Amino acid sequence: MQQPLIIRRLGLTEFESTCQAMQRFNAKRTPAAPDELWLTEHPPVYSLGLNRRQVRLPQRADIPTILTDRGGKITYHGPGQVVVYILADLQRSRLNIRRLVTLLENAIIELLAAHGVEANAKQDAPGVYVQLADAQEAKIASLGLRVKNNCCYHGLSLNVDMDLSPFEAIDPCGYAGLKVTQTKDLGIAADMRAIGEQLLQILNANFEQLRNSAMTDDMEKHD
Repeated sequence: MQQPLIIRRLGLTEFESTCQAMQRFNAKRTPAAPDELWLTEHPPVYSLGLNRRQVRLPQRADIPTILTDRGGKITYHGPGQVVVYILADLQRSRLNIRRLVTLLENAIIELLAAHGVEANAKQDAPGVYVQLADAQEAKIASLGLRVKNNCCYHGLSLNVDMDLSPFEAIDPCGYAGLKVTQTKDLGIAADMRAIGEQLLQILNANFEQLRNSAMTDDMEKHD
């Protein structure tokens, strides 16, 4: 029987030390170790992923840029942004990276739909996007993952109620001119805590469904 997903609510954490904690967790985990979701929020920081070609680096001395081992290019994290890190054994849940990305994107789309906001994902540009009142497209959530030994870490960030101006110093996720938005600006009244808890609930339910499906498959193979 598979163990239930462990959820950790970490509060405000430093980006670099949290990344190091995920690396240690992934390096030490065993096949029996339960999967975990870490809910957190970071002080202002630019995160530069492994795809560092043709990246416009921010010219801001007040916000550090930190190299990280997730996929993707550059993004910004700051107060008022919900961050959920996913530490999961992909093989155990019968997941590949594409299916995991879709699971995460769909969780955010489901959350926004519950608040009356229509959103969508793109096959060639991971993340979640919405249409603004002026018909322009804007990104509201970013994804970046790392897979080692069939296990993943890093995760997603959802803009809720933050200062969006630091995004202007970069090409978010490598896309020049890409607009960003947040739930507050879309008329969603729920605060950081409520949004974070709702997203955890949806993710937990989605992973539970995957675990049950994998368990059923195993039982059928042994019938």
